[in-house]
Parts: sequence; C-alpha cells; structure tokens
Amino acid sequence: MPCYNETRNSLKEEKLAPKKQLGQNFLVHKATAEAVARCGKISSDDIIIEVGVGLGALTQPIAVQANQVIGLEIDSGIVRFHKEKKDLPDNVTLLHTDILKTDFVELQQLSQGRPLKIMANLPYSISNPFLFKLIEHQGKMDWATVMLQKEVADRLTAKPGTKQYGIPTILLKSCATVTSLLTLKPAEFHPRPKIDSVVVRIDFLTLQAVAGRVYDRLQLQKIVRAAFSQRRKTLLNTLTAGGFFRTLANGDKKVEKQLTRDTIIKAGLSPGVRAEVLELDQFIDLTLAFSSKLKL
Repeated sequence: MPCYNETRNSLKEEKLAPKKQLGQNFLVHKATAEAVARCGKISSDDIIIEVGVGLGALTQPIAVQANQVIGLEIDSGIVRFHKEKKDLPDNVTLLHTDILKTDFVELQQLSQGRPLKIMANLPYSISNPFLFKLIEHQGKMDWATVMLQKEVADRLTAKPGTKQYGIPTILLKSCATVTSLLTLKPAEFHPRPKIDSVVVRIDFLTLQAVAGRVYDRLQLQKIVRAAFSQRRKTLLNTLTAGGFFRTLANGDKKVEKQLTRDTIIKAGLSPGVRAEVLELDQFIDLTLAFSSKLKL
C-alpha cells in the first residue's frame, strides 16, 4: 500500500491537480491526518462514512481504526485513479457521489442500519449546505467529525449577541453538542487555503435528551430562519414577514401583524427584541406559542 506522498506524486504523473471548482485542499502530512482521525474516537466495530476521500490521506488512518469505511468522492478522476491503482485498504468501499445529493436512507442501509458516523474534510463551499443536511437527517445520525474553515466552526459554538451567532448555531444546538477539537494551519494542505481550519465533533442527541419539551422541529427551523432573515430587524417585523399567520388573517396585514405581536408576547418575549440575542430555549418558546396559535 503506497504512502500518501507516493500517492500525491502518482497523481501529478496522472495530471490530476486539485480542482478549484470543487474546493479541493488535500492534507499533506501523515501525522496530521492521523490526529484528525483520532478526533473521531473510532472503534474497531464502526462503519465510517468518509466524505471527500481525495488522495486518501485521511482514509488510511480511518481504515486502520474502523471495521469498514464507505468513502464518498465527487471527483470522477480521483475515483478512477484509486480504482486503477487499488491503493486504498481492503475495508474501504469507494463510491462516486455528491454528498449533497446522497440519500441518507441509502447511506444508513450501507451502514447496516446503524446511526451514521461521518468523517469529512469538506470543501469550504459546501460547509453550510452539508451541516444543514446533517440537521435535516438528525434522526439518522450518531456523530460527525468535520473539518471546517475556522469562520464556520466559530459560528457553531457562538454565543448570543455575537456576530457569529445565527441559524446554524441554534439549529445544531437543538439536536447536537458541538466541540472544537483541533486547529490546522494552511501549511497542512495542498493547495494552501487562506485561513485556518478547525476539526469539530458533532454528537447528535437522542430525542429524549433534546426534548425536555415536545415541539415541532420543522416549525422551529422555519421560525429561526425567518427571525434571522434580516438580523437588524425586530422579531415583530421578521416573523410578520415570515407569513405564519397570513392565512389566519385572511390577507389583512394589520391583523397579521397583531397576531404575530400577540404570539411573541405569549412566548414571554418583547416584540422589539432581535433574534441575535435569543437563546435556544426562547426559540422553543416561540415555536410552541406559534404552533398553539396556528392550531386554533
């Protein structure tokens, strides 16, 4: 089995360069790849979904620790290269696919029906869509260990009232705990990105652990997205614009705004407050109040 540097040299010979349109940044140090793999706390019984196999730098140490690795790679040239060279470990299955278009039901079937365990070195351009896909399929997830640009990682652990605090912060907190584990400098990659990267561990919670109170999770997502649609505007304005009571108000904008105001107050909040200062529990209060009003 060739080492990573040999694989990289072979790629040069094959004229397979990192593609800017795919946002490819390959790990170049074996010790770093091993450190990232350790962040997954992988057991010998685990089936790991690896997103973005690339040159296989991370795949190799994951495969040493796991029972099986299912590697997802969007770059057809890299998939062809690995299949021709047969350079990946025997317990790795390589699939040519785009994670953003992948059916998570099928992924879980490939994982023998177990909750998904994902490791990913993501192109920066798909970080947010990928995270939102994990949230969408939270019921199928166990954990994900993901390499993100520092700016995105900071958003996931941001506090209310800060510039970084927003939709992904709240929606992930509603279903998972997020821990920043490892910071990687640009020199760890080829080509070098302009900013640091951070490895974060996302541990998804059971419904029992999350709930405390039973609420409509889709409604929570709609409210959070509406509330942050214009950060500098008040809840009254953003949630009225969200159209939650448009049908109930029969198109009367004044009635719609009053219904929104009354519901925000029912949730124990001021209509003049902004979304960026609210905690998750307060968004759940809003969700329960809106759901109750809409059922009348």
